[in-house]
Amino acid sequence: MRSEELLKNIFRIPVTLPNSPLKELNSYLIRDPVRSLLIDTGFRHPECREALLAGLNELGADPGSVDIFLTHMHADHTGLSPELVGDIRRIFIGEPDGRLMDKLPLPGENWTDKRVWNSERDILADMPPEIMENMERLNPAVMFAPLGGAKYTFVNDGETLSVGGYSLRCIHTPGHSPGHMCLWDSHNEIFFSGDHVLFDITPNITAWPAVEDSLGDYLNSLRLVRVLPVRTALPGHRKTGDFHTRIDELLEHHKIRLAEVESIVRADPGQTAYEIAGKMRWRIRAVNWEEFPASQKIFAVGECLSHLNYLRLRGLITRETDGPVYRYRSRDGSVQI
Repeated sequence: MRSEELLKNIFRIPVTLPNSPLKELNSYLIRDPVRSLLIDTGFRHPECREALLAGLNELGADPGSVDIFLTHMHADHTGLSPELVGDIRRIFIGEPDGRLMDKLPLPGENWTDKRVWNSERDILADMPPEIMENMERLNPAVMFAPLGGAKYTFVNDGETLSVGGYSLRCIHTPGHSPGHMCLWDSHNEIFFSGDHVLFDITPNITAWPAVEDSLGDYLNSLRLVRVLPVRTALPGHRKTGDFHTRIDELLEHHKIRLAEVESIVRADPGQTAYEIAGKMRWRIRAVNWEEFPASQKIFAVGECLSHLNYLRLRGLITRETDGPVYRYRSRDGSVQI
């Protein structure tokens, strides 16, 4: 069985994510006799395509006959969407992420020309040139992203999608991405959380170009949905759990993370984000920072930057320019999230 029915008309299709620590994407099909909805698709990769198409076929759903809802722009959620949607169907996505998706390269274009991933942010963080120059090869978010040119239907906070007997309100939950969207059915107390709330792994919160405080946005978004009476949470990866307990755990996790980053800055003033990230504790099989996989260094440095920005914007650390990079120093104070 490639799919399972979770609730009436709601099916989970496990989509393999090759060479990813995430292992699988939970793609959800909400079946409707007129217009079904597929939530997230997997990488633009043969193994993902095979798994998703097999699941849809098992459920009797023609890929070209469903609308698609993308919780956010990351490639493990969006990669297959342009090739699956039919000419008269729509791809829904939150407007901030949709506008970033519009900048994806067309077939034959160079990724670095678009600078969606390989950005000035990584230069300022002191990312090694060998990683910067090979970003397309090292980062699955680049390698397996959808090709540009697709037409997206932007959805905004508070809009409602009706499908399969469910009324799904779009809730803008920025943080994991600028336009991350969750879906909430208040009558049945069902919450499609995308990567906003995951239960046995912690969502990566990175620094985004043109976003001042992505971690602050994320923490606020967690508090926003914490008040909802969620009975069934359907995450983008792995298993579900107690929604409210998990949010409390995520808030505590970042409180500890912030204290850790501030302590590293205080102990050795003048470090770059790349150097600070190398001293943070990560749950990964690597002897040391030098042995850390390059693809994971990209995510680690981005997460480190989001915590540095949070601390700096609240006056707990300072940032100074040193040629093409930023260096950080501590101030007295305690971390408040």
